[in-house]
Amino acid sequence: MNGNTKAHLALLATNLFYGAGFTIAKLVMPRLIEPLGFIFIRVSVVTVLFWLSWFMGKNYRAKIAKKDFRILILGGLFGVALNQMLFFMGLNNTMPIHASLVMLSTPILITVIAMFVLKERITWDKATGLILGIAGAGLLMSAGQEITVRGKDTTWGDFLVFLNATSYAIYLVIIKRLMERYRPIIVIRWVFLFGLIFVTPFSFQEFARVDWSLFKLADWMALAFIVLGVTFFAYLWNTYALKHLSPSVAGGYIYSQPFFAGVISVIFMGEDITVPKILATVLLFAGVYLVNFGLKRKKLKQ
Repeated sequence: MNGNTKAHLALLATNLFYGAGFTIAKLVMPRLIEPLGFIFIRVSVVTVLFWLSWFMGKNYRAKIAKKDFRILILGGLFGVALNQMLFFMGLNNTMPIHASLVMLSTPILITVIAMFVLKERITWDKATGLILGIAGAGLLMSAGQEITVRGKDTTWGDFLVFLNATSYAIYLVIIKRLMERYRPIIVIRWVFLFGLIFVTPFSFQEFARVDWSLFKLADWMALAFIVLGVTFFAYLWNTYALKHLSPSVAGGYIYSQPFFAGVISVIFMGEDITVPKILATVLLFAGVYLVNFGLKRKKLKQ
């Protein structure tokens, strides 16, 4: 099995984990762990695991330039703290399919942010894609008013997931140059360390309230899957894949997440497939396609 095949399998497994994570996290949240307490466990454990790479040799101990620490701190804020806290708070108030579809807005948001930060030019096909994507996200959030989650409609949860996608898009734009300058695992461990610093004041109190005596084997397995599978191994596999495949190919796998999340949520949580969800999905996929591939298609014709 060659490196490219292994990279594709790594990306498929990563996005399967992400898709399953939408449902599995809800098996223990908030029944046993509140959202922010969950984030403290996730970030603290994975930070320790990433820093173990320090012992892998000199190549993993590169000195960080002082000017780059500002970006690493912002990366910890947007890529870990706000990103994960908003996502789990949102997931706690919405359904897995909703969350996975709202996350499809990430490539669209990256385009918007890059337009202002990196001064990238926007074309008519990208503009059309942005409009379609925003319409799809808006339709999905408005459809959430018809569904109740513990007495609350899912609109607020969908909105928090959208803010999470925005935060993650900001992170991907600002961290891009550091990923090219240093080994990705070096960047990630610093990002998680600063993220843990930001997360702790908001999440430690909820973590301290966890009653570990209530956990059964299935609950421990769900927690381990989110912490190790969806966070630690997913980051490692993404890093491995990017050594063999282009970022655009790797990014394309995000489109599989709603499928995995939808199948798992329908089977295990009985989530309904409605017309507004189908229409929102079509709008989001069309928007993402135009934003990511419309310009390339135009160039091929020249």
